[in-house]
Amino acid sequence: MRLLSVSSSKYIIVGLILIATVFACSKSEVNLTETNKNETDRKALLTNLSDNIIVPAYADFKTQFDNMLAKSDAFTATPNTANLIAFRASWRVAYINWQKVEMFDFGPGQTYAIRAHFNIYPTNVSTIANNIAAGNTNLEVPASYAAQGFPAIDYLINGIGNSDAEIVAEYTSATDATKKINYLKRITNQMNTVFNQVYTAWKGDFATTFKSKTAIDAGSSTSTLINGYILNFERYIRSGKIGIPAGSMTPGTNFPQKVEAFYTKDLALTLAKTAQTATYNFFLGKSYQNQTAGYSIKNYLDALNVKDATSGKLLSEIVTQQFDVIDVQLNGLQNNLYSEVINNNQKMINTYTEMQKLVRLLKVDMTSAMSITISYTDNDGD
Repeated sequence: MRLLSVSSSKYIIVGLILIATVFACSKSEVNLTETNKNETDRKALLTNLSDNIIVPAYADFKTQFDNMLAKSDAFTATPNTANLIAFRASWRVAYINWQKVEMFDFGPGQTYAIRAHFNIYPTNVSTIANNIAAGNTNLEVPASYAAQGFPAIDYLINGIGNSDAEIVAEYTSATDATKKINYLKRITNQMNTVFNQVYTAWKGDFATTFKSKTAIDAGSSTSTLINGYILNFERYIRSGKIGIPAGSMTPGTNFPQKVEAFYTKDLALTLAKTAQTATYNFFLGKSYQNQTAGYSIKNYLDALNVKDATSGKLLSEIVTQQFDVIDVQLNGLQNNLYSEVINNNQKMINTYTEMQKLVRLLKVDMTSAMSITISYTDNDGD
């Protein structure tokens, strides 16, 4: 009987092991299926964002940017009022279109520091003057970032004189007119060089690599894209366009002189709205060319079935609602944000407050649901 008991126990143990193994295999298969499903979702996400938004947006920007470069060349070749007006108009269009691609500051954009060469503001007038005088200042160093790009051009074609005639005189009869012309050429050439490096990379092997890296580790495409996307909204839309000029992070002190496009007083709100709309459309996965929705960040969140514990609503629904709230706030502002900060700053602060709510949703709730780690730091909290 004892031998039979030992033998029976042995079979029972083996049976339990087999059962455990079956359950373990079954569990592994379920997890593997779920992992593959999420990976498939990320592949669809990266493909849509790359093929239907990022590359077409860069292509469209290139058209507007090339037109600006042509008008800049015409002005520097023959500085007169007509060429100044044409240059200024093309600069305005290109600057607005820049807002649609500025969020792509990851991958090649980060590698070639495109934002640093295109849109650091407020521009530093003293550095511009020093660079003009020196003639050969290195534009690749951080000290020169605030003396180039769209904000520097804004000063050089809108703020360097009080009238078109005075501005033209700076490039014709001023003692350093030739140096100013050369500096305009230098910063537009620098922008062109940097942009072509970024655009060429996206049209080449980078896009293929980007779409293939479907994991969610720190070096994956999803991680770098989401980090870049949130950083752009938090630091350069919420803070740069609204919060810093309004003094939202420095109560009692505001900085109207830090609005974007400072020398073109009617443009800042258009830039902010354009950037906000591009950010919203990116979340929804809307095709750049025809606004058709493809697989998006919203779809990916829905696939993860992320819901708010209190309301039971999908996180993606809460995010889209907050985007809509921000749109209402922006539509309540006047075009001249410089004047708005001085005369009606509470509206600016209210807009910042609603943007901050979206930062928390994206930076905390969304990244947690996606198992993505925020890899950048910001000083004013979440």
